Amino acid sequence: MPTILVVDDLMSGRRIAGGLLKRDGNLEVVFAENGREALEQIEAHMPDLVLTDLQMPEMDGLGLVTEINAKYPLIPTILMTAAGSETVAREALERGAASYVPKQFLATELLETVQRVIAMSGEERLRSRLLNRLAESTWVIDNDPALVSGLVAQIRNLLVQRRVCSAADVMGLSTAIDEAMLNALYHGNLDVESSLKEQDDQAFHKLAAQRRLESPWCDRQITVTVRFEDGVRIVIRDEGSGFDPESLPDPTDPENLIKASGRGLLLMRAFMDDVFHNDSGNEVTLVKKQSPTDDE
Repeated sequence: MPTILVVDDLMSGRRIAGGLLKRDGNLEVVFAENGREALEQIEAHMPDLVLTDLQMPEMDGLGLVTEINAKYPLIPTILMTAAGSETVAREALERGAASYVPKQFLATELLETVQRVIAMSGEERLRSRLLNRLAESTWVIDNDPALVSGLVAQIRNLLVQRRVCSAADVMGLSTAIDEAMLNALYHGNLDVESSLKEQDDQAFHKLAAQRRLESPWCDRQITVTVRFEDGVRIVIRDEGSGFDPESLPDPTDPENLIKASGRGLLLMRAFMDDVFHNDSGNEVTLVKKQSPTDDE
């Protein structure tokens, strides 16, 4: 049974909102008199939704929305607003509130709004619980740069959800993963050399586009496996002929910094804790150890 925490410093306000919510016999309603008390109750009992008044002592509704969004992002908040507080309601939405209901419309809109938000947040919380239990996931994609971008975005969302590292580090990891997947696509499956890109970028992409439509190149795929174990381990494998990783020029050498060859490896090494290839050179493993997140 979903629990709704109603926060209002006035007993009359708590009584009216609580009475409207109890029309749904499947909702349990509890109360707090201000934002501070609400946070104490959230920590102790973790409600499914918080319905809060705007004007309160100790901590007002806007401050409560901000705190909940920062500490308990999966608990949705709904603001009860009086006439003339439209600007504050808009700010509350920007700070993370799920919705708001004008007090003059509580009788007709409150219960429906709460039910709708509960339904949506229930799906999100279930998804979050499932993702937090995800140990390993594998994707197999064709040689399509759009699929690479989409998969990088999906992995980035997983990294954020699993709180592997800080937001800044997640962006770096995303860059490293993107470079590794593009290497697998262009240099692995499509056999297009970096030297051609250095000489003629247009010719490089023209040849790649052509080979995406021709055998044997078009039949090759990229396999990406993400495993969460004390951080994250990402294995990217192509179906090309491979190469000798030792043959790559040192990307940290000033003479090589502007060359396309080795640039991806430089970025991978810069953002990951460990990077290594298999013996045949058609598989790269990227390792990032668990590190403090922004709120730790």
